Formats: sequence, C-alpha cells, structure tokens
Amino acid sequence: MQIRGTDLSEPDVTALLELHHGEMEQFSPPGTCHVLDLSGLKVPEIEVFAAWDDDRLLAIGALKQHEGFGEIKSMRAHPAARGTGAGRAMLEHLITRARELGFASLKLETGSGELFEPALRLYRKFGFEPCGPFAGYEPGDFNQLFALKL
Repeated sequence: MQIRGTDLSEPDVTALLELHHGEMEQFSPPGTCHVLDLSGLKVPEIEVFAAWDDDRLLAIGALKQHEGFGEIKSMRAHPAARGTGAGRAMLEHLITRARELGFASLKLETGSGELFEPALRLYRKFGFEPCGPFAGYEPGDFNQLFALKL
C-alpha cells in the first residue's frame, strides 16, 4: 500500500469522494452534515491523500490545517477495501502528518448511527476522545466531536 497526496484529478478518487458525499448527505439529518464537496477540498489549507495498491484505490483522507490543530476530513475506505487495514493506514498517515506540521491535537466531527460505527471504533482505538466545540462545530444528538492530543 502506498499513500500519497492527490490533486483530486484521479477518476477513482473523485468517484469515492462522490460516494462518501452522497452517503453523508443521505444518512445525516438536515442541518447536521458537514461533508465537503470537491471544491471544498480544493483549498490551500487542506491536503488530500489517497491509499493505493498498485492502481486500485483503497482509501482517502484529508487533513485541514487550523491555527494550532489539524482536522480530519473526508476519511473513507473504498467499499471493496473494507477490512483490509486501509482505513487504519490512512488514519496513521494523517496523525503522522499532523505531528509533522507541529499540531498539538487532531480533531474531527462525525455522525452517529450504524454507518458511522466502524469509523468511531477506529478513532477510539487510536485514542480519540470526545471534545467540545471547535471550528464552528457543535456536538449534538447526531454530531459527535473528537480530539486526539499529539
């Protein structure tokens, strides 16, 4: 597996991001979805990464830079790569990159329910803990906020 930056021009990456965006919109109550579309990911403060096995896309993930902390965005394993460790490898990569950038913590916002449980288990395994509001996000009945001290 190789993880490298992407400029979002690869069709497989675009397709997986579109799948992710569609699922987040479908399974999030109105007003609770904070998923970024392609244009939202193509900003200077966001780095997007893709995990590949030769020419097969395994996972995607993004790191948004804030003042003093990083934020995980658009992390998603390809449906055909679930259970392969691709999500874990992407999360490890994002944590390493956040440390390289000198961040004190890494944060994320996610949802609740069956669709989100695999990601929540992974985040908890890595030591992410519930946290308070950040970057305009507020915890709620559906939205959950987590942070990992680096």
